[in-house]
Amino acid sequence: MTTLRDFTLPRLSGESQSLADYEGQLVLVVNTASKCGLTPQYEGLETLYKQYGDEGFVILGFPCNQFAGQEPGGADEIAEFCQINYGVTFPLFGKLDVNGPGESPLYTWLKAKFPGDVEWNFGKFLIARDGNVVQRFAPDTVPEALVPAIQKHL
Repeated sequence: MTTLRDFTLPRLSGESQSLADYEGQLVLVVNTASKCGLTPQYEGLETLYKQYGDEGFVILGFPCNQFAGQEPGGADEIAEFCQINYGVTFPLFGKLDVNGPGESPLYTWLKAKFPGDVEWNFGKFLIARDGNVVQRFAPDTVPEALVPAIQKHL
């Protein structure tokens, strides 16, 4: 059975990272964009990461340019934007596709339990400490609304 630990993806810096490094943690996977109406969610996500990180919670951000070209920049631009505007410290990965023929195998796996295309930027998937997807949240679900689910699974 496939779990989160079975994937290796490039970080924004270009280095490959095995997601097995997050085994045993509660993981929130989010497809992100810098020029989206939902971009301010970065602030709430960073707050959650700081609030629950010491308890074994991590957010993995995956920039995506599939929705109205709202993540047009390169890796350096994305990293700089996230740091300067939102102080993002949670791990950011290289751009990927979340739907369609070029869809990342990670997203194929994420959507297997909760079928349907990712509707927009900031779609969220919660992965329990055992590496299995336990909940999916719509893009417009504000980070603060995830607190009960995070607390339940920590």
